[in-house]
Amino acid sequence: MAVAQRTRVSGAVGARRVEIKIRRFQPEQGPQPYWQTFQVAVEANDRLLDALNRIKWEQDGSLTFRRSCAHGVCGSDAMRVNGRNRLACKLLMQDIGQRITVEAMLGYPVIRDLVVDMDQFFAKYEKVKPYLINDEPPPRTERLQTPEERERYDESTKCILCGACTGSCPQVWANPRWVGPASIVNAHRFIFDSRDQGAAERLRILSDYDGVWPCKTIFNCTECCPRGIPVTDTIEQVKRAILYNTRENE
Repeated sequence: MAVAQRTRVSGAVGARRVEIKIRRFQPEQGPQPYWQTFQVAVEANDRLLDALNRIKWEQDGSLTFRRSCAHGVCGSDAMRVNGRNRLACKLLMQDIGQRITVEAMLGYPVIRDLVVDMDQFFAKYEKVKPYLINDEPPPRTERLQTPEERERYDESTKCILCGACTGSCPQVWANPRWVGPASIVNAHRFIFDSRDQGAAERLRILSDYDGVWPCKTIFNCTECCPRGIPVTDTIEQVKRAILYNTRENE
């Protein structure tokens, strides 16, 4: 069903009007997505999440999207905004213009409107064993690290599993089996942790066809990361670790 519907304006009196065009999918209405346009009044310091809430509360209660903390921590409200994956709760309306397109992230099955199915995303995440592996008896106190040891993997601890990086990658769109950027970032977090003993196993997992090698260093993942993680560089570090580990074992 192809529909372009404009509804009434909502929002605060005196605020500027913006046009938000949303790609919707409601399976009970048919198998095809469609675009719907809304006029919303927003303040300059409103976030896109505020505008979407206003649409849902005042114009169309059937609009469906994820949201939770609204502070860029939970990663729930990742979506494609003007062709780029962003967190709606971190995106100021003053930074995205008068006409805005919003759609579900690419590379994921769409459940409804802006909500995607992330089951496979988390299955790939679990595949890289994203937890500390250490078979030594626990010490009486915590396992200590130097500041330099902690700094080695500091950037990759910032991942909030929003899926924006994975959904922005053309390699994921072409090969749904690929483990994807987010999983590699979380593997990096433990591969370079001085307390961990599972690095060799993770490097083995990531050395296969669907591991790190499909990455073509396009940098979409780095550009869209809401936490500022240098995702592409992190993936390259894992590639180098695999090559080094291979040479050491020859």
